[in-house]
Amino acid sequence: MTRPSRRLIQVCATSLVLLAGTACGPFGGSDDKASGDPTFTVAAAGDILIHPKLTEQARKDAKATGKGDHGLDFGPMMAGIKPVISKADLGICHFEPVVGKPEGPFQGFPDFAVPPQITTAVKGVGYDQCSTASNHSIDHGAEGVTRTLDALDKAGLKHTGSARTEAESKKPLITTVKGVKVAQLSYALNFNGHEVPKGKPWIANLTDFDAIAAAEKQARAAGAEVVILSVHWGKEYQPNAAAEQTELARRIAKETDINLVIGHHAHVVQPMEKIDGTWVAYGLGNQIARHERPSGLTEEGVIGWFELTRRDGSWDVAAKYVPTFLEIPPDPDEAGKVPKDAVRDYRLLVVADAMRDGGKVSGERRSRYRVAFERTEGTLLNRGAGADGLKPLEKLPD
Repeated sequence: MTRPSRRLIQVCATSLVLLAGTACGPFGGSDDKASGDPTFTVAAAGDILIHPKLTEQARKDAKATGKGDHGLDFGPMMAGIKPVISKADLGICHFEPVVGKPEGPFQGFPDFAVPPQITTAVKGVGYDQCSTASNHSIDHGAEGVTRTLDALDKAGLKHTGSARTEAESKKPLITTVKGVKVAQLSYALNFNGHEVPKGKPWIANLTDFDAIAAAEKQARAAGAEVVILSVHWGKEYQPNAAAEQTELARRIAKETDINLVIGHHAHVVQPMEKIDGTWVAYGLGNQIARHERPSGLTEEGVIGWFELTRRDGSWDVAAKYVPTFLEIPPDPDEAGKVPKDAVRDYRLLVVADAMRDGGKVSGERRSRYRVAFERTEGTLLNRGAGADGLKPLEKLPD
Protein backbone atom coordinates (compact mmCIF):
# COMPACT_ATOMS: atom_id res chain seq x y z
CA MET A 1 0.00 0.00 0.00
CA THR A 2 2.30 2.69 -1.28
CA ARG A 3 1.24 6.30 -1.00
CA PRO A 4 2.60 9.51 -2.55
CA SER A 5 3.66 10.75 0.90
CA ARG A 6 5.91 7.72 1.15
CA ARG A 7 7.88 8.23 -2.01
CA LEU A 8 11.29 8.68 -0.44
CA ILE A 9 12.27 5.50 -2.24
CA GLN A 10 11.89 7.25 -5.58
CA VAL A 11 14.35 9.90 -4.45
CA CYS A 12 16.75 7.13 -3.48
CA ALA A 13 16.34 5.46 -6.85
CA THR A 14 17.22 8.71 -8.56
CA SER A 15 20.23 9.11 -6.32
CA LEU A 16 21.41 5.65 -7.31
CA VAL A 17 21.73 6.75 -10.92
CA LEU A 18 24.18 9.42 -9.78
CA LEU A 19 25.73 7.76 -6.75
CA ALA A 20 25.67 4.00 -7.19
CA GLY A 21 24.75 2.22 -4.00
CA THR A 22 24.46 5.35 -1.83
CA ALA A 23 21.81 5.10 0.89
CA CYS A 24 19.18 7.79 1.12
CA GLY A 25 19.16 9.02 4.73
CA PRO A 26 18.18 7.00 7.78
CA PHE A 27 14.98 5.59 6.27
CA GLY A 28 16.69 3.16 3.95
CA GLY A 29 18.07 2.96 0.49
CA SER A 30 17.37 1.71 -2.92
CA ASP A 31 14.66 -0.96 -2.75
CA ASP A 32 17.61 -3.32 -3.30
CA LYS A 33 17.38 -2.51 -7.01
CA ALA A 34 20.91 -3.78 -7.65
CA SER A 35 19.74 -7.33 -6.88
CA GLY A 36 16.09 -6.89 -7.82
CA ASP A 37 14.96 -8.22 -4.43
CA PRO A 38 11.59 -6.89 -3.18
CA THR A 39 11.98 -4.69 -0.08
CA PHE A 40 9.61 -2.79 2.17
CA THR A 41 9.72 -1.12 5.58
CA VAL A 42 7.48 -1.47 8.63
CA ALA A 43 7.24 0.97 11.55
CA ALA A 44 5.55 -0.37 14.69
CA ALA A 45 5.24 1.24 18.10
CA GLY A 46 3.88 0.66 21.59
CA ASP A 47 0.59 1.05 23.39
CA ILE A 48 -1.79 3.89 22.58
CA LEU A 49 -3.74 4.37 25.80
CA ILE A 50 -5.52 7.68 26.32
CA HIS A 51 -5.75 8.64 29.98
CA PRO A 52 -7.88 11.62 31.15
CA LYS A 53 -5.02 14.13 31.28
CA LEU A 54 -4.27 13.49 27.62
CA THR A 55 -7.89 14.25 26.79
CA GLU A 56 -7.55 17.51 28.76
CA GLN A 57 -4.50 18.36 26.64
CA ALA A 58 -6.44 17.62 23.45
CA ARG A 59 -9.14 20.02 24.64
CA LYS A 60 -6.53 22.69 25.30
CA ASP A 61 -4.93 22.15 21.90
CA ALA A 62 -8.28 22.33 20.10
CA LYS A 63 -8.78 25.81 21.50
CA ALA A 64 -5.37 26.80 20.15
CA THR A 65 -5.63 25.18 16.72
CA GLY A 66 -9.34 25.67 16.05
CA LYS A 67 -9.29 22.22 14.42
CA GLY A 68 -10.93 20.15 17.07
CA ASP A 69 -13.72 17.62 16.62
CA HIS A 70 -16.19 18.08 19.47
CA GLY A 71 -13.57 20.31 21.07
CA LEU A 72 -10.69 17.81 20.98
CA ASP A 73 -7.53 17.83 18.85
CA PHE A 74 -4.93 15.11 19.47
CA GLY A 75 -2.86 16.14 16.45
CA PRO A 76 -0.33 18.42 18.17
CA MET A 77 0.33 15.80 20.85
CA MET A 78 1.17 13.10 18.29
CA ALA A 79 2.88 15.23 15.63
CA GLY A 80 6.43 14.58 16.83
CA ILE A 81 6.50 11.01 15.51
CA LYS A 82 5.13 11.80 12.05
CA PRO A 83 8.59 12.25 10.47
CA VAL A 84 9.30 8.59 11.25
CA ILE A 85 5.94 6.82 10.94
CA SER A 86 5.00 8.53 7.68
CA LYS A 87 8.21 7.33 6.00
CA ALA A 88 7.46 3.63 6.50
CA ASP A 89 5.77 1.63 3.78
CA LEU A 90 3.52 0.11 6.46
CA GLY A 91 2.78 1.78 9.80
CA ILE A 92 1.33 -0.48 12.52
CA CYS A 93 -0.10 0.89 15.78
CA HIS A 94 -1.34 -0.93 18.86
CA PHE A 95 -4.72 0.54 19.79
CA GLU A 96 -5.34 -0.71 23.31
CA PRO A 97 -8.49 0.98 24.65
CA VAL A 98 -12.17 1.06 23.80
CA VAL A 99 -13.53 4.31 22.39
CA GLY A 100 -16.58 6.14 23.65
CA LYS A 101 -18.81 8.63 21.87
CA PRO A 102 -17.24 11.80 20.41
CA GLU A 103 -18.82 14.01 23.07
CA GLY A 104 -18.10 11.61 25.95
CA PRO A 105 -18.39 10.78 28.73
CA PHE A 106 -14.86 9.41 28.82
CA GLN A 107 -13.26 7.04 31.30
CA GLY A 108 -9.74 6.04 32.25
CA PHE A 109 -8.51 2.99 34.10
CA PRO A 110 -9.81 0.34 34.74
CA ASP A 111 -12.49 0.35 32.01
CA PHE A 112 -11.37 2.74 29.30
CA ALA A 113 -13.75 4.75 27.13
CA VAL A 114 -11.53 7.19 25.24
CA PRO A 115 -12.31 9.87 22.65
CA PRO A 116 -12.66 8.41 19.14
CA GLN A 117 -10.96 11.59 17.94
CA ILE A 118 -7.61 9.97 18.77
CA THR A 119 -8.05 7.67 15.76
CA THR A 120 -7.81 10.56 13.28
CA ALA A 121 -4.58 11.71 14.93
CA VAL A 122 -3.19 8.17 14.69
CA LYS A 123 -4.02 8.13 10.99
CA GLY A 124 -2.65 11.64 10.59
CA VAL A 125 0.88 10.74 11.68
CA GLY A 126 1.02 7.95 9.10
CA TYR A 127 -0.29 4.75 10.62
CA ASP A 128 -2.09 2.40 8.25
CA GLN A 129 -3.49 -0.26 10.58
CA CYS A 130 -3.70 -1.27 14.23
CA SER A 131 -3.79 -4.34 16.42
CA THR A 132 -6.78 -4.22 18.78
CA ALA A 133 -6.49 -7.38 20.92
CA SER A 134 -5.57 -6.27 24.45
CA ASN A 135 -6.61 -6.77 28.04
CA HIS A 136 -8.98 -3.82 27.55
CA SER A 137 -10.63 -5.06 24.34
CA ILE A 138 -13.95 -5.91 25.98
CA ASP A 139 -14.00 -3.28 28.74
CA HIS A 140 -17.47 -2.32 27.46
CA GLY A 141 -18.56 -5.59 25.92
CA ALA A 142 -19.65 -6.07 22.32
CA GLU A 143 -20.94 -2.50 22.05
CA GLY A 144 -17.51 -1.14 22.91
CA VAL A 145 -15.80 -3.37 20.35
CA THR A 146 -18.21 -2.17 17.67
CA ARG A 147 -17.67 1.50 18.56
CA THR A 148 -13.90 1.06 18.48
CA LEU A 149 -13.74 -0.72 15.15
CA ASP A 150 -16.26 1.69 13.62
CA ALA A 151 -14.05 4.61 14.71
CA LEU A 152 -10.95 3.00 13.20
CA ASP A 153 -12.85 2.37 9.97
CA LYS A 154 -14.00 5.97 9.84
CA ALA A 155 -10.43 7.18 10.31
CA GLY A 156 -9.20 4.92 7.50
CA LEU A 157 -7.26 2.54 9.75
CA LYS A 158 -7.40 -1.19 9.12
CA HIS A 159 -7.50 -3.41 12.19
CA THR A 160 -7.19 -6.94 13.50
CA GLY A 161 -7.51 -8.71 16.85
CA SER A 162 -11.15 -8.01 17.69
CA ALA A 163 -14.29 -8.33 15.58
CA ARG A 164 -17.91 -7.23 15.30
CA THR A 165 -19.09 -10.44 13.67
CA GLU A 166 -17.94 -14.03 13.43
CA ALA A 167 -17.36 -13.60 9.70
CA GLU A 168 -15.11 -10.61 10.34
CA SER A 169 -13.13 -12.59 12.92
CA LYS A 170 -12.36 -15.28 10.35
CA LYS A 171 -11.09 -12.93 7.65
CA PRO A 172 -7.33 -12.33 7.92
CA LEU A 173 -6.03 -8.78 7.61
CA ILE A 174 -3.85 -8.78 4.51
CA THR A 175 -2.44 -5.52 3.15
CA THR A 176 -0.58 -5.15 -0.13
CA VAL A 177 2.65 -3.27 0.59
CA LYS A 178 4.74 -2.41 -2.49
CA GLY A 179 3.33 -5.44 -4.25
CA VAL A 180 3.84 -7.80 -1.27
CA LYS A 181 0.85 -9.29 0.58
CA VAL A 182 1.45 -8.74 4.31
CA ALA A 183 -0.78 -10.28 6.99
CA GLN A 184 -1.07 -9.05 10.56
CA LEU A 185 -2.33 -11.15 13.47
CA SER A 186 -3.23 -9.83 16.93
CA TYR A 187 -3.66 -11.67 20.25
CA ALA A 188 -4.02 -10.77 23.95
CA LEU A 189 -3.17 -12.65 27.15
CA ASN A 190 -6.45 -11.89 29.00
CA PHE A 191 -9.38 -9.47 29.32
CA ASN A 192 -8.86 -8.20 32.88
CA GLY A 193 -11.50 -10.55 34.25
CA HIS A 194 -14.25 -9.39 31.89
CA GLU A 195 -16.41 -12.21 30.62
CA VAL A 196 -16.55 -12.76 26.89
CA PRO A 197 -20.09 -11.89 25.70
CA LYS A 198 -22.27 -14.98 25.51
CA GLY A 199 -22.24 -16.60 22.10
CA LYS A 200 -19.35 -14.43 20.87
CA PRO A 201 -16.11 -16.34 21.60
CA TRP A 202 -14.64 -14.75 18.46
CA ILE A 203 -15.02 -11.14 19.67
CA ALA A 204 -11.32 -10.79 20.55
CA ASN A 205 -8.34 -13.12 20.21
CA LEU A 206 -6.88 -14.74 23.31
CA THR A 207 -3.26 -15.82 23.14
CA ASP A 208 -2.90 -19.51 22.40
CA PHE A 209 -0.05 -21.03 20.43
CA ASP A 210 -2.25 -23.40 18.47
CA ALA A 211 -4.63 -20.57 17.55
CA ILE A 212 -1.73 -18.36 16.44
CA ALA A 213 -0.20 -21.15 14.35
CA ALA A 214 -3.57 -21.89 12.73
CA ALA A 215 -4.14 -18.19 11.98
CA GLU A 216 -0.77 -17.97 10.27
CA LYS A 217 -1.62 -20.95 8.06
CA GLN A 218 -4.99 -19.39 7.24
CA ALA A 219 -3.28 -16.12 6.25
CA ARG A 220 -0.81 -17.99 4.06
CA ALA A 221 -3.65 -19.86 2.38
CA ALA A 222 -5.28 -16.49 1.67
CA GLY A 223 -2.14 -15.34 -0.14
CA ALA A 224 0.00 -13.73 2.56
CA GLU A 225 3.71 -13.71 1.74
CA VAL A 226 4.74 -12.13 5.07
CA VAL A 227 3.03 -12.59 8.45
CA ILE A 228 3.48 -10.20 11.38
CA LEU A 229 2.22 -11.09 14.86
CA SER A 230 1.20 -8.43 17.39
CA VAL A 231 0.91 -9.95 20.85
CA HIS A 232 -0.23 -8.37 24.12
CA TRP A 233 1.73 -10.31 26.78
CA GLY A 234 4.14 -10.21 29.73
CA LYS A 235 4.09 -8.37 33.04
CA GLU A 236 3.28 -4.69 33.36
CA TYR A 237 6.08 -2.25 34.23
CA GLN A 238 8.79 -4.95 34.02
CA PRO A 239 11.65 -4.11 31.62
CA ASN A 240 12.72 -7.75 31.41
CA ALA A 241 10.82 -10.23 29.31
CA ALA A 242 8.91 -12.74 31.45
CA ALA A 243 9.47 -16.49 31.14
CA GLU A 244 6.10 -16.99 29.45
CA GLN A 245 7.07 -14.41 26.81
CA THR A 246 10.41 -16.00 25.99
CA GLU A 247 8.90 -19.50 25.95
CA LEU A 248 6.11 -18.51 23.56
CA ALA A 249 8.56 -16.54 21.42
CA ARG A 250 10.73 -19.62 21.01
CA ARG A 251 7.80 -21.78 19.99
CA ILE A 252 6.69 -19.19 17.45
CA ALA A 253 10.21 -18.88 16.01
CA LYS A 254 10.83 -22.62 15.86
CA GLU A 255 7.39 -24.00 14.97
CA THR A 256 5.82 -21.37 12.69
CA ASP A 257 6.86 -19.28 9.70
CA ILE A 258 5.80 -15.97 11.28
CA ASN A 259 8.28 -13.35 10.07
CA LEU A 260 8.14 -10.78 12.88
CA VAL A 261 6.76 -10.61 16.44
CA ILE A 262 5.76 -7.24 17.95
CA GLY A 263 5.02 -7.19 21.70
CA HIS A 264 2.89 -4.92 23.87
CA HIS A 265 1.32 -4.55 27.34
CA ALA A 266 4.23 -3.90 29.75
CA HIS A 267 4.00 -0.08 29.28
CA VAL A 268 7.80 0.00 29.48
CA VAL A 269 10.39 -0.91 26.87
CA GLN A 270 11.52 -4.54 26.87
CA PRO A 271 14.36 -6.19 24.90
CA MET A 272 14.47 -7.30 21.30
CA GLU A 273 15.92 -10.65 20.34
CA LYS A 274 16.53 -12.65 17.17
CA ILE A 275 15.52 -16.29 17.61
CA ASP A 276 16.27 -18.78 14.83
CA GLY A 277 16.18 -15.92 12.34
CA THR A 278 12.94 -14.35 13.67
CA TRP A 279 13.01 -10.92 15.29
CA VAL A 280 10.98 -10.60 18.49
CA ALA A 281 10.29 -7.20 20.05
CA TYR A 282 9.14 -8.26 23.51
CA GLY A 283 7.70 -4.86 24.38
CA LEU A 284 7.77 -1.47 22.66
CA GLY A 285 6.64 0.42 25.76
CA ASN A 286 4.05 3.16 25.47
CA GLN A 287 3.51 5.07 22.28
CA ILE A 288 1.39 7.52 24.23
CA ALA A 289 -0.13 7.15 27.69
CA ARG A 290 -0.31 9.12 30.93
CA HIS A 291 -0.47 6.79 33.91
CA GLU A 292 -1.68 8.12 37.26
CA ARG A 293 1.86 7.84 38.61
CA PRO A 294 4.38 8.22 35.77
CA SER A 295 7.45 6.18 36.63
CA GLY A 296 9.98 7.71 34.28
CA LEU A 297 9.98 4.48 32.30
CA THR A 298 6.36 4.82 31.20
CA GLU A 299 7.15 8.02 29.32
CA GLU A 300 9.83 6.24 27.31
CA GLY A 301 8.91 4.16 24.27
CA VAL A 302 10.36 2.92 21.04
CA ILE A 303 9.36 2.67 17.40
CA GLY A 304 10.59 -0.55 15.84
CA TRP A 305 11.79 0.00 12.27
CA PHE A 306 12.00 -3.17 10.21
CA GLU A 307 13.31 -3.56 6.67
CA LEU A 308 12.09 -6.76 5.00
CA THR A 309 13.82 -8.07 1.89
CA ARG A 310 13.08 -11.25 0.00
CA ARG A 311 16.26 -13.16 -0.80
CA ASP A 312 16.46 -16.65 -2.24
CA GLY A 313 12.79 -17.32 -1.60
CA SER A 314 12.73 -16.26 2.08
CA TRP A 315 12.36 -12.96 3.89
CA ASP A 316 15.31 -11.32 5.64
CA VAL A 317 14.41 -8.81 8.36
CA ALA A 318 16.79 -6.05 9.47
CA ALA A 319 15.78 -4.41 12.77
CA LYS A 320 16.37 -0.84 13.92
CA TYR A 321 14.90 1.29 16.69
CA VAL A 322 13.76 4.85 17.31
CA PRO A 323 13.52 5.90 20.99
CA THR A 324 10.55 8.16 21.81
CA PHE A 325 9.63 10.24 24.84
CA LEU A 326 6.42 11.82 26.12
CA GLU A 327 6.86 15.23 27.69
CA ILE A 328 4.69 15.48 30.81
CA PRO A 329 3.98 18.90 32.35
CA PRO A 330 4.50 18.99 36.13
CA ASP A 331 1.51 19.31 38.43
CA PRO A 332 1.14 22.77 40.02
CA ASP A 333 2.36 23.23 43.59
CA GLU A 334 0.06 24.20 46.46
CA ALA A 335 0.09 27.79 45.23
CA GLY A 336 -0.94 26.68 41.76
CA LYS A 337 2.44 27.45 40.21
CA VAL A 338 4.86 25.43 38.10
CA PRO A 339 8.58 26.12 37.48
CA LYS A 340 9.15 28.85 34.93
CA ASP A 341 11.13 26.66 32.52
CA ALA A 342 8.90 23.57 32.89
CA VAL A 343 7.23 22.03 29.84
CA ARG A 344 3.67 23.25 29.41
CA ASP A 345 2.11 20.64 27.16
CA TYR A 346 2.04 16.89 26.63
CA ARG A 347 4.09 16.22 23.51
CA LEU A 348 5.29 12.94 22.01
CA LEU A 349 8.85 13.30 20.70
CA VAL A 350 11.39 11.35 18.71
CA VAL A 351 14.37 11.66 21.06
CA ALA A 352 17.06 12.11 18.41
CA ASP A 353 15.02 14.86 16.73
CA ALA A 354 14.45 16.64 20.05
CA MET A 355 18.19 16.55 20.80
CA ARG A 356 18.98 18.20 17.47
CA ASP A 357 16.73 21.11 18.41
CA GLY A 358 19.56 22.33 20.63
CA GLY A 359 18.79 26.04 20.79
CA LYS A 360 15.26 25.44 22.04
CA VAL A 361 16.07 22.75 24.63
CA SER A 362 17.50 23.44 28.06
CA GLY A 363 20.48 21.51 29.34
CA GLU A 364 18.20 19.76 31.82
CA ARG A 365 15.86 18.56 29.08
CA ARG A 366 18.77 17.42 26.92
CA SER A 367 20.04 15.36 29.83
CA ARG A 368 16.60 13.78 30.26
CA TYR A 369 16.38 12.96 26.56
CA ARG A 370 19.82 11.38 26.66
CA VAL A 371 18.78 9.20 29.59
CA ALA A 372 15.66 8.11 27.70
CA PHE A 373 17.64 7.18 24.58
CA GLU A 374 20.45 5.39 26.38
CA ARG A 375 18.16 3.51 28.76
CA THR A 376 15.95 2.39 25.87
CA GLU A 377 19.02 1.32 23.93
CA GLY A 378 20.44 -0.62 26.88
CA THR A 379 17.16 -2.43 27.44
CA LEU A 380 16.70 -3.34 23.78
CA LEU A 381 20.20 -4.78 23.55
CA ASN A 382 20.35 -6.73 26.81
CA ARG A 383 19.51 -10.08 25.19
CA GLY A 384 22.32 -9.86 22.66
CA ALA A 385 20.43 -8.20 19.80
CA GLY A 386 23.39 -5.97 18.95
CA ALA A 387 25.32 -9.00 17.71
CA ASP A 388 22.43 -9.72 15.32
CA GLY A 389 22.53 -6.23 13.85
CA LEU A 390 20.02 -4.26 15.94
CA LYS A 391 20.95 -0.58 15.81
CA PRO A 392 19.35 2.86 16.00
CA LEU A 393 17.71 4.27 12.91
CA GLU A 394 19.49 7.49 13.82
CA LYS A 395 22.26 7.85 16.35
CA LEU A 396 21.92 10.22 19.27
CA PRO A 397 23.43 13.61 18.41
CA ASP A 398 26.39 14.79 20.49
